[in-house]
Amino acid sequence: MFINEINIIYYILVALLGIVAGQCIDWCNIRLPEYKKVISKEFFSQYLKSTKPKYLLWLIMAIIYVTLLATIGWGNSILSKLELIKYMLLSPMMISALMIDWKLQIIPNRLNLTMFEVGLGITVIQGIFNINVAINMLLGSLVGAGIFFLITVIGGFIAGKEAMGFGDVKLMGALGLYFGWINMIMISLIAFLLGAIISIILLVTKIRKTNEYIPFGPFIVVAAFIVMIVPSSMVMYALFKIFTLGMYKG
Repeated sequence: MFINEINIIYYILVALLGIVAGQCIDWCNIRLPEYKKVISKEFFSQYLKSTKPKYLLWLIMAIIYVTLLATIGWGNSILSKLELIKYMLLSPMMISALMIDWKLQIIPNRLNLTMFEVGLGITVIQGIFNINVAINMLLGSLVGAGIFFLITVIGGFIAGKEAMGFGDVKLMGALGLYFGWINMIMISLIAFLLGAIISIILLVTKIRKTNEYIPFGPFIVVAAFIVMIVPSSMVMYALFKIFTLGMYKG
């Protein structure tokens, strides 16, 4: 049986990988905020013996991995295979960043650095086969970090306090190595749109108070997943429609 010309066995295998990744996310969420090593003997000697299965994380990651396989596919070229691999490596790290930032209002430096290191490694490999792809990813890192750095500095100057955490700046710089500069602009627009809508809902429903900090990292992560999975043409069309108040005809 085939789905999108891919044998169903591959979907089962990536779903199982998603389950493993989901449980590992829970371990990372425990260790990273405490500035402890993720790769350690405690994972086997303590965590696996005492922890409970994280079924929700299993389900989320299995769905993400299966969706990535269905939308990106397993192409014939090395570059197309790298496209799927890099997003499968990035996804659990993004989910971890979302959960930690929402709960603790921080994105651990080690997590951002790992995303950057993996992204840089893949960019170097991509550059061996197509230098233009590598240049696009490096520009993506500069654009992503640059946009949020300017917002942080200018917003802080106007408001008299930090408008956005530098963890968000580092996160955007790391993500740029996976998405390229055009996609980073789309991620920024979607993140600000989501941030505005959800923040209003949280304040109106009094889930958050006006003087409480609302972390922006989760909006960046959700925006990145949208750009990762939804075709670029559809995302761009939707953004033009929204920001032109429906006047864009396309």
